[in-house]
Amino acid sequence: MTAAGFERIALAQIDPQPWKNGAGLTRETAVHPPGASMADFDWRVSVAEVARDAPFSAFPGVDRCITLLRGAGMRLASADGAFDERLDRPFEPLHFPGDLPLAATLIAGPCTDFNVMTRRGAARCEVTRHDAAADLPAAEARLLWCCDGDGWQIDAEQLAPMQALLWREASPAVRIHPLGQGTLLEIRFCQDQPR
Repeated sequence: MTAAGFERIALAQIDPQPWKNGAGLTRETAVHPPGASMADFDWRVSVAEVARDAPFSAFPGVDRCITLLRGAGMRLASADGAFDERLDRPFEPLHFPGDLPLAATLIAGPCTDFNVMTRRGAARCEVTRHDAAADLPAAEARLLWCCDGDGWQIDAEQLAPMQALLWREASPAVRIHPLGQGTLLEIRFCQDQPR
């Protein structure tokens, strides 16, 4: 039986917000502390729909991880060529510093991606892809995101695609099991250590 203390999230119940540059839509699925703004979050999770080529906003002091959910993906590159990566493999996390001003170029039409931001000095994250049953150890905080397929069993709870369970504090050990085919993303959050 899944321990209490989790929040259930469904993407369909979150209103989309347009990007400032109009190049897509974003849905903030979770932020910590609750109610934090873009200026003072410890960590933030969102799902973005990228509709056209556009610049990515820079976030000084923030680390980012993006995972492709749908579509052919995009190329992310800095103007000086120091960073040039393709986000074109579904469900494979791409980590990069949010300080970088990057331009996104779509590979073959619109795409949807899963975004995690963590503020340096406050939090770090580890993003893991799961395609099979597993026993997950306890964590400081954790979000489990059902990407696609037939859904997942999380102890006594079930997740359909584009749904999640979030433990903000003291996530227990849990057993995950796919209900057929599908992919689950596990995001583990922990306090950042002083450097």
